[in-house]
Formats: sequence, structure tokens, C-alpha cells
Amino acid sequence: MTGTNSPRATDASGTFRASRPSARELIGAIVDPGSWHGWDEPVEIVTDDPEYRADLERARERTGLDESVITGEGRIEGRRVALVACEFRFLAGSIGVVAGERLVRAVERATAERLPLLAAPASGGTRMQEGTVAFLQMVKVAAAITDHKAAGLPYLVHLRHPTTGGVLASWGSLGHVTAAEPGALIGFMGPRVHEALYGEEFPPGVQNAENLMHHGLIDAVLPLSRLSGVAAQVLGVLCAGDATPEPPPASGPSSPVGAAAPGPAPAAGAAPAAGQPGDGGAASAEPAPGGPPGRRGASSAGGHPPAASGNGRGGAEAAEAKGTAARGEAAAGRWDMEAAPSSATPGHVAHGGCDAEPGPDGAATPEAAGAAGDASGAHDQAALAASAGVSGAPEGAESGAPASAADTGPEAGEPGRREDVAPEAVDGSGTSAPGTPGDADAGAVVPSAEVSIRVSRRVERPGVRDLLRVAAEDVSPLSGTGAGEHDPGLLLALARVGGTPCVVLGHNRRSVRKGETAEGPGAGQALGPAGLRTARRGMRIAAELGLPLLTVIDTAGAALSREAEEGGLAAEIARCLADMVTLPAPTLCLLLGQGAGGAALALLPADRVVAARHAWLSPLPPEGASAILHRTTERAYEVAARQGVRSADLLSQGIVDRIVEEDAPGVGDAPGVGDAPGVEEDAREVGDASEVGGAASDAFLSRLGRLLGAELAALRAQDPDERLAARRARHRRIGLPR
Repeated sequence: MTGTNSPRATDASGTFRASRPSARELIGAIVDPGSWHGWDEPVEIVTDDPEYRADLERARERTGLDESVITGEGRIEGRRVALVACEFRFLAGSIGVVAGERLVRAVERATAERLPLLAAPASGGTRMQEGTVAFLQMVKVAAAITDHKAAGLPYLVHLRHPTTGGVLASWGSLGHVTAAEPGALIGFMGPRVHEALYGEEFPPGVQNAENLMHHGLIDAVLPLSRLSGVAAQVLGVLCAGDATPEPPPASGPSSPVGAAAPGPAPAAGAAPAAGQPGDGGAASAEPAPGGPPGRRGASSAGGHPPAASGNGRGGAEAAEAKGTAARGEAAAGRWDMEAAPSSATPGHVAHGGCDAEPGPDGAATPEAAGAAGDASGAHDQAALAASAGVSGAPEGAESGAPASAADTGPEAGEPGRREDVAPEAVDGSGTSAPGTPGDADAGAVVPSAEVSIRVSRRVERPGVRDLLRVAAEDVSPLSGTGAGEHDPGLLLALARVGGTPCVVLGHNRRSVRKGETAEGPGAGQALGPAGLRTARRGMRIAAELGLPLLTVIDTAGAALSREAEEGGLAAEIARCLADMVTLPAPTLCLLLGQGAGGAALALLPADRVVAARHAWLSPLPPEGASAILHRTTERAYEVAARQGVRSADLLSQGIVDRIVEEDAPGVGDAPGVGDAPGVEEDAREVGDASEVGGAASDAFLSRLGRLLGAELAALRAQDPDERLAARRARHRRIGLPR
């Protein structure tokens, strides 16, 4: 089923539901016949887990693809355009390490060759069984998209059915112009996971394309039959201001970007390498106008693999033929102003621009495109796949999950296991300079995921208010967005921490609603769109005044409600990611407690990350991940252990730079109160923070404050250009072999 001229399908209640064309059918319906050239390098299955291997093999057999993402380029009414698309039938379109890296390389290549980019996601989000390192791929992709847009190049998004989770909260919500297919399920969290977590169905009629357009979150609802025509129309405007002539044809073969990986610390926007082992060097430039369409990457790396096996070129013609009828309608299928709100008028490219007019293409050399970085080494895809470890069903996915989560190793979930942790990264005193050894023993007992999650959820555990009360001076709280919104789930303040002036923004765990439990996924004040807009206000202040930014992560998750969805929750998470990775000010993140989902990720991409011992970070509350993988919340701690959520796991992955030991009631293994009342929901004064925990908690917070002050001072002293380059390289290499 291509979805181009298919009848409008309905479910038992008569409600319209979107069709689900494959990624190949989608591409065939969009690009000009014979113009598609795949960029993807084949990847092997590398895993020690037999169940995961079986899942991947079944997905490959079912789809003819080797991963959940297809990337490449084609022509839309003669104009060169880069495309990235998800295949939902491949593990529900979930994004893991390999798929994330494939996406980033495609975006980087599009930027280097100055091509407009069209993304067509259909995904449940993060691949749950790859855990936190897969979750962090969303930062990489968002950073690459931000660079693409900063280069003055258009980014168009067509949201397909369904698009949820981390994909919607990153690259699915950053388009200059965003459309969605009719009836598509589009939401931050899939309905099944919401019901498993909260015991009730999500309100109907909220998470669909038509409702999002009504609330101004997308620009149009477009069937696939009209996508090509509308894309051509929009690009004709967005690319019209380009004064840069189209680069001449490359003198030699133009290699797919997947041919080489960045080094251990690649520069942002690394250039594609020339020459690809296994591709036969067949990636030549397209022929001159009037000649037959060229075929780039004619090996098994092609973007239209056969339906039954591998990733070969066979089947491309069939997919393109299926889209011919759609393109026949597309010429007349321009933007329908009656169907789109007047506020959805596309903007213009302020500088740079893409290919000026449709015509003969020529791959820009890295020098001509202004690309930077070294991509000279051959990409070890086997090592990359191995670093991912495991795979599985995605966040919020509607389809069935693999039978079980894969084990990442014997240490997963073992309480009290001793692990080798770099002593310079573990600080017991907080008096060491950043990056120098503390006095904690490298063989310290590392708690299990279950212990850390339980400890982090204790009501008496100190939060950002307590930190400011004990470890900060000259604290000046700021209220809300400055534009009429306030969210008690986020605190924004100006302060001196450890003597260093900074902007502080953090999750406010002390706003516990009456009746909420302190142990569970709903503990604490959920962060809504207004809280994220408040966070972005803090980022702007830091950037404008050159002050360091300190973010404090301690959240059980984002708000899940009609108001949050219609208020643009996913889009605000994506914008926070884009702002954080590009912020010129020094940035430091403290992972203080819970780090569940996109609300945590939004404040993470800093220059440095410090974590309390019992802090953790995961794609979803552990109960949600368990619901996806096992259709029950009862295996939450088991899943969390396998996802690598603990501070020690994050340190080993390069996500965290430093761990601070804990030794007080509510912050360590000592018994906690567990049911102490929190501050009323509308309390906003820093001085009203909880005083549970006493002198021991204050000692921990004082020690933590000294460490944070030293980290902030060190970041402030760095050369700004070097610091920004290091930040981008840090996030670019997440998930790559170290």
C-alpha cells in the first residue's frame, strides 16, 4: 500500500486512521523517476544476544533494509534534495546508535553539499533496549539539524503515522516548515505507554495531525500525493534568495557519507570522506542534463533494497513506479491556503542558501562547502554496531516489542558490585579541581540501578532549592517565561554558586502535589511546555550576558496531558536541545537525581556533566520502558539495569564527566523518610525549601556547591571557541567506539 491514492481507512469506531506506506514507497512517491541515490553503507549484525539478533534478522527479512533509517538524495521537480526517512516496520522505526549515526552523517553530508533536507519520520522514538546511549542520539541529530539550518539551508519535515517519543522531541520538531499525513498519530508519549503508567487512556483526539495543525504546531496536513508538489513549491521560495552559484561537478567520485566515520573526537560538521570500501568507487557525479539518470552507490548500500534481502539496489525502479501516480497529482497539489492557517507562511533563508535553481548537480567538495573536520579514517561499522549492544522496541511504539530485553553484561542490576571507575572522575570531597583526582576510592561500591532509582525518589532527598539554600549566594529567583507563563516544575534564578556568578535553571522536585506518592513515575512536579520556555529564557540571559549556565536535572518526567501536547511539549524539548548545543555561554549540567525522558534530556547537552552517585538518566521512567518491552511495569528495575542508566554507566559512556559520592539520609543508602510532605505546589521562594535531611544533607550540598563553583570557574576561563568545539565534539561522538 503506497498511501498515495488509497481510500481513507477507518477503525471500528469510524475514526480515520492514517495509512502506512513503506519508506521506499514514500521515496518513490516523492522524487523524480530515476533520480534516487542512496547514501547508506551496509551494517552487519554484531551482538552477543541471540534474541536481539533474531529480532534484527526478522526485521531485515520483513523490510529488506538493514536498519530503521534510509538516507540519500533525489530530485524533486528537478531540484537536488537530501532525504531521510524511517521504516516503521523495522523495529517500529526506533532510533538506536547505528540509526542515529546514519542520520547524522546524512545531515552532515547535506550541509556540506548545500542541499535542502526533507525528513519523513515514522517512529516510536528511542530504541528501548539500547537504553540511555541510544537516547543520547537525539542530541547528536538535533545538533546536526541545527548546524544545517544555521548554514542557511532549508529543513522540511513530513511527520508520518506514527511519530512519537524522542524522534518527535528532536529532529521531528525542528523544521522550517512541518507537515503531517492525514490522521497520523503524533505525540510525545504513545497511548499504550501512557495507559500502562497512569492506568487510563490518553484523551482521544489530541495526538493527531489535524489537532496539532489546529493548535499551530504544524503547518499543513498533506497526503503523500501532494507532498512532492508542496515541497517543490516551498523550496522554490526558501532557495530563491541564494546568491551562491551551484558548485561545479566534482572532478572525481563522490563518496557516500557513510564511507568514513569521524575520529575519536570529530569536529562538528565533519566532511564526508572520499572513497568507500565495498562500494566499488561507483559513487560518481550525475550525468549532464539530457543524459540518462545516473546511479550513485550502485552496490548493496543503495537506498532502495529489494523487498526480500539485504540492502541492494534492486527494487528501486519498482518503488519509484509506485510513486508515479502520486507525482502525477503532485504538480497540481500546491499549498492549499484554505487548509492551512495564515500564520503558517514559510519564512525565508536569511543567508547562504541551497542550490539556486533545479539543474545539473555537482557534489560540493568539503572545501567548497565550508565543511570542517577530519573524516579520513574508514568507518568501522561493526564496532559501531557492537557499541550499541542491544536493540528492541521503541519508545511509545504501537507495535509489539521483542520477547525480552537483552543483557548488557553480568554486572547489570547486581547490587553492591564493585566496578572499575576512573578515580579522577569520582569525587568524594568536592575540593579537587575539575578533572583532577578526588579522594574517593576507585573500587567504591557502585549501587544497583534499583537502589539508585529508589533513593532518587525519596521525598526528603535534597533538590535544586536545597542546593541554592546551602551552596549559593546572592540568589535572585526569576518568575516564568516573562511572557505570561509560569511553571512550578522549573526554577530559574540568578546566583553565585561556589563564588561563581551564573544563571541557574533546574527541575523543582519540591513541588509535590497532594496525593502523589514519592515512589513511582509520577513523583514530583512534572515539567510542561511553559517550564521549557522558562528554561530557554534562562539560556538567553546566559548568552546575552556571557554568564555561565548551570542546569540541574531532577525530574520524574515531562507533563503528559492534553494541555502539554497542545502546548508544544515535544517541540519545546527539541528547541531546548538546539539552544543548549549552540549556546555561546559556558554550560555545566548537574544530574542530581531522577533523569526520566525528554524533560531531563532537554537540560543535558552541556560542556561538562557532573552526577550525584544515585542520579540516573533514561529514555523513559523505568516503568514506561518495562511497559514497552514486556507489557508490564513490574520489570522496571530489571530493564533499567540493562539500559545503563546509573551514573557509573553514564561515566563509562562519556555522558558524565564526574561522579560525586553521597553520604547523607535521603542522598545515600541510609534509611529515608519516604513520606515527608513537600512544599506546596505554588511555592516559589528559594528560602522555603525543605529542611529535611539536616546537617548531613547540608554537608553534601556544601561539598557539591564547592565542586560546581570550581567547574564553572574553569569553564569560564576556557577559550570560547575551543570550549564550543569541544562541546560539539563531545556530543558528536556519543555511542561511537571509544
